[in-house]
Amino acid sequence: MASVRSRGTRRGLRLVAVAYVLVLVAVPVGVVAWRAIDQGAATFWSSISGPDAVHAFQLTGEVAGIAVVINTVFGVTVALLLARYRFIGRGALNLLVDVPVSISPIIVGLALILVFGWTTGWFGHGLQNAGIQIIFATPGMVLATVFVSLPLVVREVLPVLEEAGLDQELAARSLGANALQRLRRITLPTIRWALAYGVVLSVARCLGEFGAVRVVSGNVSGSTQTLTLLVDERAEQFEPGAYQMSVILIAVAALCIIAISLVRPAEEK
Repeated sequence: MASVRSRGTRRGLRLVAVAYVLVLVAVPVGVVAWRAIDQGAATFWSSISGPDAVHAFQLTGEVAGIAVVINTVFGVTVALLLARYRFIGRGALNLLVDVPVSISPIIVGLALILVFGWTTGWFGHGLQNAGIQIIFATPGMVLATVFVSLPLVVREVLPVLEEAGLDQELAARSLGANALQRLRRITLPTIRWALAYGVVLSVARCLGEFGAVRVVSGNVSGSTQTLTLLVDERAEQFEPGAYQMSVILIAVAALCIIAISLVRPAEEK
């Protein structure tokens, strides 16, 4: 009887989980894809090949690429710091890494304006005099994107480092390996799949960022308008292109996650 109840419970939980994913993920994504295809191949191509769309693709790739590189370097460094060392403020640093998860991206954009804005920012006027523009330019968009995607690499790599421990590191040090050799031959091979998954998640998050980027970019068509901002503009004005460009964003993120899941060894999953 207990076994029957257990099987019934498992089936019920599976049904709830599948229904939850279908309602919140699969159905909305499917509707967007269907609306994009339903408008025809000609509309699809013209929507993603226009000058504004091409520039938005290029700018999105540039901003996301820079942000991912920064967060990869920062993520590995902070994960190593938290996993390998004990220091005053370690708990505070660990909490600060998760701050972007709990703060609205709109507030992130506003905070960046208050710090780097030309008229009201703490450093904006000095930077402007030096010929450096942060807000309403690519650097501000990169900063906003970096902030909102900051925890992803750290939270993927940190548990792997903590589980691996220090035995191999200490053994390598006793054999004369320097810090760079230990990083290249021990640390990076240990975290390679966690790092790869963290990078993939960071790519997906950076490509889809909207709120913070909208605040700091100015949303100027052909200048500071990323793909998500262009999708929002087309949707608000009921112009063709919103569904088609949304499908491209969804496809890129999905392909990245699927690819890393397929190549990741079974023992690492």
